[in-house]
Amino acid sequence: MTHLSTRRAFLRRNGALAAALGGAAAPWALNLAALSAASAQTAGDDYRALVCIFLAGANDNHNTVVPLDAATHAEYLRIRSSIALPLAGLDATEVLPTNPWPDGRRMALNPGLAPLKPLFDNGRVALAMNVGPMVGPVTLAQYNAGVGRPRSLFSHNDQQSTWRAGSVDSPTGWGGRMADLVLSGNGAGGIFTAVTTGGGLFLTGNSAAAYQVGAAGSTQVARVFGSDAATADLKALMQQASPHVLQETHAAVARSSIAADLSLRGALAANPAPVVFPATSLGQQLQVVARMIASRSTLGVKRQVFYVSLGGWDMHDNLIANHTGLLAQVADAMKAFYDATVAMGVAAKVTTFTASDFGRTLANNGDGSDHGWGSYHFVMGDAVEGRRWVGQLPAMAMNGPHDVGGGRLLPNISVDQYAATLATWFGVAPGNLSTVIPRIGQYASANLGFMKAPV
Repeated sequence: MTHLSTRRAFLRRNGALAAALGGAAAPWALNLAALSAASAQTAGDDYRALVCIFLAGANDNHNTVVPLDAATHAEYLRIRSSIALPLAGLDATEVLPTNPWPDGRRMALNPGLAPLKPLFDNGRVALAMNVGPMVGPVTLAQYNAGVGRPRSLFSHNDQQSTWRAGSVDSPTGWGGRMADLVLSGNGAGGIFTAVTTGGGLFLTGNSAAAYQVGAAGSTQVARVFGSDAATADLKALMQQASPHVLQETHAAVARSSIAADLSLRGALAANPAPVVFPATSLGQQLQVVARMIASRSTLGVKRQVFYVSLGGWDMHDNLIANHTGLLAQVADAMKAFYDATVAMGVAAKVTTFTASDFGRTLANNGDGSDHGWGSYHFVMGDAVEGRRWVGQLPAMAMNGPHDVGGGRLLPNISVDQYAATLATWFGVAPGNLSTVIPRIGQYASANLGFMKAPV
């Protein structure tokens, strides 16, 4: 094996680990950054960013976008019994898309999502209905015959990996593979191409790796024994050159990371948040993303992919008590982030989207819901073909035409198609789309139409 290939393998395999360590309190915690640039694609002259909000644990989609017409809500109430939202009060969050719901159906957002309704009404948000991880198009009959089932379908870890990477065992994520294509266009700012507030797989590429930040910005080498001198000695040791390829690669990563920390701290100091963000976990994560976007010229980046996350969605019980509050945190943070993009003049250049392990079962299991498959998601920004929905509004029926068992929905849209639509807007050329989304050729369409053509 050559030194170059060893170096690249080391960087790729340790990208996710370094991202995880970056949030640790240990003095040796580093942000692993890509040290080589891909040459397959340049970023162009304009700025563009994708922001993934991952709802870890599997959001209950049936209580996120809720039936409002009397007949469907009555069936929803019958099936979900103890966890259904009452009809009273849902009128205030009704969503009236320009492409009407089928069969006279009416739908409303969970009351906790009220801050997103004006954005939907004003064409800044679109809904993607019945999205799920798939290995290719599959019908209910094929699924029942054992054909086309993803591996470990209802497993949190495996389906999180499928959402983030495209398969259970991929070492790279589709966000990272997009970052690979634009590293060279970001030049010296390449280290800030893929930025995460926690979790590296989605942003791990073959050359790109996730750069970890916290609410205050980059994660510095921790102060050792309360001593400036000891800390300086540690930094010097970490950056010391070595004739051994892996030791030198580690030292090069340390040098790059420490230099990037200084650069980012300076840039963020000059760019406070343009609006007030909620003092919540997700609010603070999106605030630092907004500040990094505000710093884009200083950092020298033209394309960026961000990953933020919020846990707590695996509600096998206490769903009514907890779900609306979590959705409110998402809506408040997303609204503040959208307002920040408007204030910065980049609302048409930044697209935010939600993702989650999978949906939940239509039926309740006590006062919660079980692991499902297809789910509902939000896409936000001025480049979105807003006030509309794509995909399929599934039947509100157990053992119905979309139920693979236990009230789990057979997806109508694959994560691959959802990702490919976003990647195309981001600037991934048709010839590179299969590099980012390897299975996209299996589907009739690689573009679901919820994004406007880039200008």
